[in-house]
Amino acid sequence: MLKRRDLLTTAAALPALRLQAQTPRPNILWLTCEDSSPNLGCYGDSYAVTPNLDAFAKRSLRYRNAWSNAPVCAPARTTIISGMYPPSIGGEHMRSFTKLAPGQWMYPSTLREAGYYCANNSKTDYNLEETGKVWDESSNKAHWRNRPNNQPFFAIFNYVISHESQIRNPHKLVHNPAEVRIPAYHPDTPEVRRDWAQYYDRITEMDAMAGAQLRQIQDDGLAEDTIVFFYSDHGSGMPRSKRWPYDSGLHVPLMVHIPEKWKHLAPKEYKPGGTTDRLVSFVDLAPTLLSLAGIPKPAHYQGHAFLGPHAEPEQPYLYGFRGRMDERYDLVRSVRDKRYVYIRNYMPHRIYGQYLDYMFQTPTTRKWKELYDQGKLNEAQKRFWETKPAEELYDLETDRDEVHNLADSPAHRETLERMRKAQLDMALKIRDVGFLPETEMYARARGDAPYTMGRDPSRYPVEKVIAMADLAARARRPKDEVFAKGLQDNDSAVRYWAAVGLMISGERSVSSNAPALEKALGGNSDAVRIAAAEALARYGSEAQSKNAIEVLLQLANLDAHGVYTAILALNSLDNIGAKVRGYQDRIARLPRVNHTVNPRMKEYIPRLIEHLTAATGPA
Repeated sequence: MLKRRDLLTTAAALPALRLQAQTPRPNILWLTCEDSSPNLGCYGDSYAVTPNLDAFAKRSLRYRNAWSNAPVCAPARTTIISGMYPPSIGGEHMRSFTKLAPGQWMYPSTLREAGYYCANNSKTDYNLEETGKVWDESSNKAHWRNRPNNQPFFAIFNYVISHESQIRNPHKLVHNPAEVRIPAYHPDTPEVRRDWAQYYDRITEMDAMAGAQLRQIQDDGLAEDTIVFFYSDHGSGMPRSKRWPYDSGLHVPLMVHIPEKWKHLAPKEYKPGGTTDRLVSFVDLAPTLLSLAGIPKPAHYQGHAFLGPHAEPEQPYLYGFRGRMDERYDLVRSVRDKRYVYIRNYMPHRIYGQYLDYMFQTPTTRKWKELYDQGKLNEAQKRFWETKPAEELYDLETDRDEVHNLADSPAHRETLERMRKAQLDMALKIRDVGFLPETEMYARARGDAPYTMGRDPSRYPVEKVIAMADLAARARRPKDEVFAKGLQDNDSAVRYWAAVGLMISGERSVSSNAPALEKALGGNSDAVRIAAAEALARYGSEAQSKNAIEVLLQLANLDAHGVYTAILALNSLDNIGAKVRGYQDRIARLPRVNHTVNPRMKEYIPRLIEHLTAATGPA
């Protein structure tokens, strides 16, 4: 007897589940790896050594335009497990921890109710708490072999050997560093070549693991009954790929093998050894999986099935996002069609390469920054260490490394405006709560799921919040009067973006609106106070700057204001530059951890404090 759940909202859904319990269904196996772009032989990379996956490609359909929606693991996995864009559910920030709304369930729960045995070996790493029983087994011992006799299965095996951390785990190289292709944005140094060679070595090791799993399916006599996917969780673990929603950070290999027995579930373009240019992304995986099992898409899903009886038409765009990456705040959205990538930077006053402790453990990152400080980089290479333009546009046919920004090109104006509109339309459609500072998002949710809050206009007037954010970070900014008026708005997120807009506009704008910003320092929104304080600390008079820093120090107190406010305030202290150096002793005495901090985030405040109080201090 099936449980009643609001998840399945179409009239046909529950009958479909009952039908599935009585009819033959395919097994489904997902082989996933970490931090790997399509650097495989079967994708045309002659430097890669991937014999097992190359052989798999010859009997599969290879997707040429597959994207992870997030360029880092936890938000990417949150997209897959929920079937929704994390910016719509409050799960976009790295290692955040929120919840789904009532009536929303992780897809394995749906599969289990349809009679599938669901095994995960073994990474979860979702930014969501698990509601109810999700997996039959989730551990490093999980396996289809543990299922009851003849029960159809869905199983995941995840290979961590290709993770970013393994790039900097030295071993004797197999790939010759002298032969690796260095992307245009990286400097050509021995350190960078070694890291890229080691990345390819790890992909070869991963290939062997995938090959072993494929042989297990064959040895168990299940090959003709099992649909097999292979994909990576996002682009390569090298800096400016991982964590950045360019094609270099989001483009992933995706291959699907459908045995002859289940060819009626394949798309019309399916041909063993063939390719497709259909645009697909991780938000599409959950509805596709349910479709293969004969289950209609739940109404709240935001992706589109690309296989099975419930397959949907191809969508014109793919969407990417970047929020907080560990201890560093940013807000970036991206859009891709089959030729162009559009990047929208909503915090262009932040440099690309903000100091992030984990990223700086990679030798390439440290060498790259060292050469920038020495003035030894060319234009393409040095851009990562500088502030961002509001918009970026790249032609993937002529610029695979995405270093020639076409946003100001008259010849590409129509393309820019089309993709800009697509980005804004999607943000409004999904009611993107990422435009709320993280501390503001949880304050407004008041215990509800962020998704629920985001659909309540009284709590989140999304249109006017995004409109002010768009004005704040426009390449051609409006007159200061727009932001001055925004500082008086009754919605604190509008006030926040108005303060950010003045800060982005620079010293003259901040100085002429200093009284309004000073008034905002005493307001009831921590996020607004922080934005106003950073603006005044950077561009106000000496007295205004000192007062603003005092406010930031107060709000950086974890015990008094909570983890999200403290992280935001510490980011602002770091971004006011040398002015903070006289306050290092006081910063060092700030609380670093308490029992309210989720263990997933416990390192972030200590890392910020350690960076702020290092001998050199913030740049």
